[in-house]
Amino acid sequence: MKEEKCETTCEQKEVTKDQVDKIIRHHMYTAFGVGLIPMPLIDLVAVTGVQLNLVRKFAKIYGIPFSKDKVKSILTSLVGGAVPATAGAPVASLAKTVPVVGYSLGAISMSVIASASTYAVGKVFNRHFASGGTFLTFDTEKVKNYYEKMFKKGKECASDINKESYADDTKYEASVNTA
Repeated sequence: MKEEKCETTCEQKEVTKDQVDKIIRHHMYTAFGVGLIPMPLIDLVAVTGVQLNLVRKFAKIYGIPFSKDKVKSILTSLVGGAVPATAGAPVASLAKTVPVVGYSLGAISMSVIASASTYAVGKVFNRHFASGGTFLTFDTEKVKNYYEKMFKKGKECASDINKESYADDTKYEASVNTA
């Protein structure tokens, strides 16, 4: 009860676009790396942890009391409810059980999905908190379309992370071969 009262009366804080982008980018990179975890379904749990931390950071910046259980429930509803956007995550995770090819495809797919989903979660919560919203006023039905739109944009950003990673590997291999 005390948390609810504080949550509805906390004052809105000014957050810069650079702060928001930096926080989201950091968590996207982390989610991308977590997607590479070779153990199926463990990667999904770890991505949820990354997203919980992302939401916790935004809640702290905006002065909104954080409730892990409440946020888990919201994330489950938001991410799980965006079926077309995130339906591939469990499949990508389970593909890792197939030796070599399955792991490779599953790891890349899972990394992109995890990163894109994290991007979308960050954008949704930042927008909600910036407009004066709290966990009590969060309505997953109202933000699903925005989440799906941000997920698509997040996939583009995550693909860029993958390309950067591949380019870095290629540069490293070239420098090792010439040394």
